[in-house]
Amino acid sequence: MTVTEWIDAYRQAWEDRDPEAAASLFTEDACYRSNIYEDPHEGRDGVTAYWSGVTSAQSDVSVQMGQPSVEGDRVTVEFWTNMAVEGDPVTLAGCLLLDLAPD
Repeated sequence: MTVTEWIDAYRQAWEDRDPEAAASLFTEDACYRSNIYEDPHEGRDGVTAYWSGVTSAQSDVSVQMGQPSVEGDRVTVEFWTNMAVEGDPVTLAGCLLLDLAPD
């Protein structure tokens, strides 16, 4: 899977609110942080649990991804998300910071 394919799959998993699809993008020993000040979600089970909880209140999710910046095994990519959370409109902008596995 290329970086661009991975990013598109992440976007699609979020728009579909699909925790299993999101978790499948990570290695078994992944360390996933949604916020640098919170404890990480460990492994695919941790990613699935996090996504199951956070996306359950989301609806009408639309995600736009920026152009990735790749340096070695590190990737950064901005995102902009419009959605409803418990019925209230929310706009969320952020950046994914990824350390890729060799494969």
